[in-house]
Amino acid sequence: MILPIVCLGGASLVLSFAATYLMIHLAPRIGFVDQPGHRKIHAAPKPLGGGVAIFLAIALPMLAGIVAVWSVRIDPLAAGELRAALVGGARQQTPMALTMLGAMLLLHVVGLWDDRKALGPYVKLVVQLAAAVTVVLPFSNMRVLTALGPFVSLAMTVLWIVAITNAFNFLDNMDGLSSGVAAVCTSAFLVTAVIIEQWFVAATLALLLGALLGFLFWNFPPARIFMGDSGSLVIGFVLGVLTVRTTYLRPGEDLAAGWYSVFAPLIVLAVPLYDLIVVSAIRVARGKSPFVGDTNHFSHRLVARGMSRRTAVLCIYLVTAATAVAAILLPHVKTTLGAILIFCQTILILGVVALLEQHPLPLLPPLPPGERGGEGGG
Repeated sequence: MILPIVCLGGASLVLSFAATYLMIHLAPRIGFVDQPGHRKIHAAPKPLGGGVAIFLAIALPMLAGIVAVWSVRIDPLAAGELRAALVGGARQQTPMALTMLGAMLLLHVVGLWDDRKALGPYVKLVVQLAAAVTVVLPFSNMRVLTALGPFVSLAMTVLWIVAITNAFNFLDNMDGLSSGVAAVCTSAFLVTAVIIEQWFVAATLALLLGALLGFLFWNFPPARIFMGDSGSLVIGFVLGVLTVRTTYLRPGEDLAAGWYSVFAPLIVLAVPLYDLIVVSAIRVARGKSPFVGDTNHFSHRLVARGMSRRTAVLCIYLVTAATAVAAILLPHVKTTLGAILIFCQTILILGVVALLEQHPLPLLPPLPPGERGGEGGG
């Protein structure tokens, strides 16, 4: 099964690379650019539309795969049990895949609209909630904390997906940051999914990783193109959904044997979630909406301490990778003590992040109405 996963990732990478290149040249011709302005880090207009490349690089191979598995006729005796099982499994996952695609398309279109003409943050929040409910409600295996009852489980799952969606939207504030951090997190989840044989999740993660790497080639600082909300919303949403869809238990294990493995997503996504929580808390403490952009993100603080933007982005990649590697090991830890040590390591890494953030908060004038912030998000 490894070869098909690699092929999916490779196809997505090529599609993303080529589509991003086309958008670099097409976007300025149609006026789809991000203008410099208040707290923007670029001095000249930059093409938008990287989100289009990311979305297409995920959606087109997924649609092609769905068409392929439903077009082929499988005789278990002639094709072999493994091939028949794989095709049957792919067909079983088709409703979930199509529902995900529909929700992704909704977020992508709303993101494009916001990139073109800024929408209010609460409009986007309502759309995010609707997309999450659409994916979670019809599928019984798309729940967290099921022991607390169906309503609480549904609400917590939707809130988790929306939180991850916004975390990567908030990270979209510096060249290569959101896409690179997402690539690190996706790689960790992909390794875990392959090891525990979650093939639908692994295939979708491979598509996401390929899309991110193909785009990141053009987005790494100094960026030639931005993804905008049409990309960051899709990236966060896909990661949020797939973290819920994964069991994080090896085949044959039950939850009692490795209960701590369900916390793997929190550890992988510790840095994006930390930034989301801290920045939101600062904004609320200042009497502002948590969705009003500013320069209080971890990346901005590192630059304020004297780092170049590229060095700050690479620093955040490495910090994210440090927590992600530990999370890969979590499902394979044999004892509760080992799991506690991984949790402590994550807290210590976040402590380093907190120390690096110790820089006076900038006092900026309010963001002009309708103006987007950072590279493309929060």
